[in-house]
Amino acid sequence: MTVPLLDEAAIAGRLRELPGWTREGVAIARLVRLKGFARPLLLANAVGHLAEAANHHPDLAVSYGSLRIRLTTHDAGGLTDRDFTLAARIEALLD
Repeated sequence: MTVPLLDEAAIAGRLRELPGWTREGVAIARLVRLKGFARPLLLANAVGHLAEAANHHPDLAVSYGSLRIRLTTHDAGGLTDRDFTLAARIEALLD
């Protein structure tokens, strides 16, 4: 089942609700800076649990001192409500 793509106005509005997230073409992304390597790795695992529960899987890049998260709805070919819903859940982890 394909989820409908969001239009540009909806994307801009949703991004305003998610400080720290930026548009990267057909995706939204966030770089989270954390100390050391263990903290970014633990956050990646927590994001992974949220993603599995939502059946919506981000691209994650763990580095020393940071975790880069990138969301897009691959089967729809762009941004959908699913991306912003998961981004909001990820933000709740960070609070």
